[in-house]
Order: sequence, then C-alpha cells, then structure tokens
Amino acid sequence: MAIYPTAEQIQTLLAGPQDRPVVMVNLLRFKPQADGTDAGMSGEEAYRRYVEDMRKIVEAAGGRIFWTGRVDSVVIGDEHARFDMIGLVEYPSRRKFVEIALSDAVREIGVHRAAGLESQWLIATTEER
Repeated sequence: MAIYPTAEQIQTLLAGPQDRPVVMVNLLRFKPQADGTDAGMSGEEAYRRYVEDMRKIVEAAGGRIFWTGRVDSVVIGDEHARFDMIGLVEYPSRRKFVEIALSDAVREIGVHRAAGLESQWLIATTEER
C-alpha cells in the first residue's frame, strides 16, 4: 500500500467542494520497527513524532486534529485489512490541505512519517448539508 497520493488523486481531491472544510480520515498501519532517522523506535513512536509537529502546522493554518483512536476490532468488513489507528483531521479547504501537504515544513517532518508508516488510506470527506 501507498503512503503518498498520486497526481490523479490530488486532482480528484481538488475537484471536490471548494467552499467547505474537508475532513481527512486517516487509516494508519505502522511498521513494527521504524527505519531511517527513527531506527530503534517503533513505527508508531516515529509517526507520533511527526504528529506532534503536524498538529502545530495544521492549527496555524486554521485546521484541527479532532479525533484519534486505536483500532481494536473489525465488526463489518475484511478482517485482513488491518489498521492500527484512525485519525480525523479537519482543514479549512481542500486547497489548504494540499498547500500544507506540499509545504517545506511538512517535507521536513515527513521523515518521521515515512519512517513509521507501513501504509495509509487517506479519505477526503465533506459534511452533508
């Protein structure tokens, strides 16, 4: 599984509603052991280093990380599609999300994300009106 979007996925994201916030649903699977600059710690520990700094970046841009939780069971669905954690992050807009994701600040802290993540599903959602 991937940990970065394709150009086509970014274009599809940007084609969504422009006038409303977007909530990104993060389905995360961690490496048992981090690699790269975070070798020696667990994948989750490396990812948490990333999230500490990412929270500041998101909040400075008007967004918020408003819920995280550990996956403890699969009630409906493929029990082999294992995820360790889920996070919900709200951004003021889809454009702002892309601006943040492509920023130098996120590129710098991204080493911890890459060191800790085995895979991720990132799903954009818009509140129904």
